[in-house]
Amino acid sequence: MRTKILIGLCVSAGVILGGCGSKADDPDATGTSPTTTPTDTEDPSGTVDPSDTEDPSDPSDTEDPSGPSDTTADTNPDPSASGFITDPDGGTGVEIECDVWAQDCAKDQKCMPWANDGGSSWNATRCSALDPNPAQIGDECTAEGGGVSGIDNCELGAMCWNTDDANLGTCIGFCEGSEANPVCPDPSTACAIANGGVLILCLPTCDPLLTDCNEGENCYPIDDSFACAPDAGGEEGVFGDACEFLNFCDPGLYCAAAAAVPNCQGSQGCCSSFCDITEPDASAECPGAAGGQECVPWYEEGQALPGLEDVGGCAIPM
Repeated sequence: MRTKILIGLCVSAGVILGGCGSKADDPDATGTSPTTTPTDTEDPSGTVDPSDTEDPSDPSDTEDPSGPSDTTADTNPDPSASGFITDPDGGTGVEIECDVWAQDCAKDQKCMPWANDGGSSWNATRCSALDPNPAQIGDECTAEGGGVSGIDNCELGAMCWNTDDANLGTCIGFCEGSEANPVCPDPSTACAIANGGVLILCLPTCDPLLTDCNEGENCYPIDDSFACAPDAGGEEGVFGDACEFLNFCDPGLYCAAAAAVPNCQGSQGCCSSFCDITEPDASAECPGAAGGQECVPWYEEGQALPGLEDVGGCAIPM
């Protein structure tokens, strides 16, 4: 069974939900109000300020993260979770030992994201020993001590992703280039920059109106695109359920701003449905149509990514 990997929502910057780009888009970004007038063209994907969902420890309380010998009880993550992923603007409290982009650790080491507070959210970087016979991107891998330990047997420029109860996962590559100009060598993937910039992953892209992710994964809005990520909602995540993380809702649904879903009881948001804006009765098909929901275009006019021009979200317009 795959452990839960929870992805934090982006702060709302749009009329229905929100958008969050990379830190390079706005290096001073700290999060905006869900009612902020839209100032960009990014995807509408949530309302949670990730700075409210993380509590990184005081750096003075951490041990020297120099290698496998650091896997003590104080730094090992909860084995029941592989890690919270917060949006690019949630960088407060991030502790940087090395540069994941530059891979500037000593020879035979690699720079890795990890949770330096013993929690389940990547909030720091560390230099970890590079396996002498590393697994390649796409290969099965092992994360020592859990998915957010920062210690695994993947090659340089990769990490063990979507680990299960036995700490087994698959090596996934980091973005290449720079934060200002990220690149993913595989054109079927897109760069997702998260957790204050310590997490940079090339995730498979997808269409939220289709079922084109691997088993156990759903299509979720990440940055200005959509990417496959593990479904962490379990038996929950149906329309109207309260949600706090991006990958909590069932297939075909996303975590919308609380004000966008009728009778939403979630403090952060509730699950709502994607919709096809090209359908003649798209708004009528929204589950919350009786409560004022409409099928609202996900992107501003002329800004949709190729192939995603028909994507909309069921929401109460603000």
